[in-house]
Amino acid sequence: MKKSQRLHWAWIIFGICWVNLFVNYSARLGYAVILPEMIRTLGIGRAAVGSIYNFYLIVYVSISPFTGYLTDRFGARRVITTCLLILSLGVFFMGTVTSLWSACFFFAIAGLGSTGMWAPIVALVQRWVAIRRRGMMMGFVSTGFGLGLATMGAVFPWVVENLNWRYAWYFLGGMALALVPLNVLLLRSDPESAGFQPWGQAAAPSNPDININTINTAEKRIPLGTLLKSNRFWLIGLSYFAIAYSLYSITTFMVDYAEYQLELTKGIASRLASIHGIGQVLGVLTVLPLSDYLGRKKTILISNAVIVVALIGILAAGKQLVLLYFFVGCLGVAYGTTFPIYGLCAGDYFPREAIATVVGAWTPFYGCGAVLTHWISGILRDTTGVYNQAFIISAIMAFVGLLLMSRVKK
Repeated sequence: MKKSQRLHWAWIIFGICWVNLFVNYSARLGYAVILPEMIRTLGIGRAAVGSIYNFYLIVYVSISPFTGYLTDRFGARRVITTCLLILSLGVFFMGTVTSLWSACFFFAIAGLGSTGMWAPIVALVQRWVAIRRRGMMMGFVSTGFGLGLATMGAVFPWVVENLNWRYAWYFLGGMALALVPLNVLLLRSDPESAGFQPWGQAAAPSNPDININTINTAEKRIPLGTLLKSNRFWLIGLSYFAIAYSLYSITTFMVDYAEYQLELTKGIASRLASIHGIGQVLGVLTVLPLSDYLGRKKTILISNAVIVVALIGILAAGKQLVLLYFFVGCLGVAYGTTFPIYGLCAGDYFPREAIATVVGAWTPFYGCGAVLTHWISGILRDTTGVYNQAFIISAIMAFVGLLLMSRVKK
């Protein structure tokens, strides 16, 4: 191992992962900001735009378990780079769509590329950092997706006014394509192969807290079937399903809710996305490092409770902008915390060699929650003309996620 380096290569890895997440989530979460203009231009309903996102999610959910497995088998560098190329093509061609089905097809391609932008990155970051600093570093890297949404909320109104909503997709697709050679040149799948120890680790790695039923941590590759025997896997996965349902309902339809139900201006409605994104950044920079001390379970319970209160508060606030901004900001803090901290549970409750496999295997839970909430929330909105019932159901699901996580044993 190299003993002294002016710059630990881990920081190069973290920086590239940050940019990858920024571009990926600018497209993924920015869809909610672009959605009202797509509805108006393409002449489609809310259930239809929910279906576009669901095509993305169905592909994402179906392929992510394999992506996680391939990452543990062949290394994150190959998987991330290949998926980034696919993502760039899907996002770019979203700017060319003229019908519901063409939008579904190209967003599904983006979903395929996006499978390499979470589980492999979560595993890569955890392999490059010492155990007791994982929350802090995932917090830093995860600011990428919060800033992605915040940027879209700030920039998109200007793009619509001066160009066209299609250019938002063109710009994002071009950015993703430009990152491909950077990933090829600089990513390394693990610190040992690059001659480093994990950043922040002075001695040989040890983790006395890791303990899982029936798993032999000495094996280099751990069968998925063995992981499935742990009740922790199912409790955390089902909690992930419930919280994903609750979060995606409000996040996807938030701008549309503000613009068409509350009848706020386009600028104010888009500002909600920026506040949400800024809240995400605050969450990952403060709550995730705190989870290194509080523990993942306790932090998740607190975060899920905040989501329940924030969802009810958003509905109760109505057009009272100060309250609306406050509860959207609180939701953003919890949202930014949620997905990284569930990913960190893979490293805390399961062996290092299985992190990407576990995160990938949890993705169907998350994806099914997101798919269901888009269809149910969209149908309820088209049927009733309001989002009230959809958001109430989301608050209930967040509470269910809290109860399930409370049953996970140390």
